[in-house]
Amino acid sequence: MRIVVYADGGCEPNPGTGGWGAVISGTDGAIELYGGELATTNNRMELTAAIRALEHFHDGAQVEMRCDSQYVVKSITEWMPGWKARGWRTSKGFVQNLDLMQRLDELNSLHDVCWIWVRGHSGDPRNERADRLAAQGRREVLR
Repeated sequence: MRIVVYADGGCEPNPGTGGWGAVISGTDGAIELYGGELATTNNRMELTAAIRALEHFHDGAQVEMRCDSQYVVKSITEWMPGWKARGWRTSKGFVQNLDLMQRLDELNSLHDVCWIWVRGHSGDPRNERADRLAAQGRREVLR
């Protein structure tokens, strides 16, 4: 049985103060993770949410990762094989957020992850909760 994760990140302004949140739904209930950074970008926070969630699991976990960031989902499912084949370069230069992309690739290889894009702010309670956790992470880092 797959563990379902909703991961979200945001930044206000972008770039600026950001937060990330993740809701992990398993048979034992839900686990909520969140955090933030003072100087970051929206994309870095989206990636961080997925990374922090995957770091929560032991190797070999079966995970359904639901993200409202097409950047994250397409990076891991479509673009990354080409980047790796070109020495972590895009057709136009270096991969942005390389440190996080490489960490995400490492974690993705340790687990059985099914990546799913979900529309943000569409009423899914767990996606909305991940969004609120990201906002909480942003607020708390400013204290």
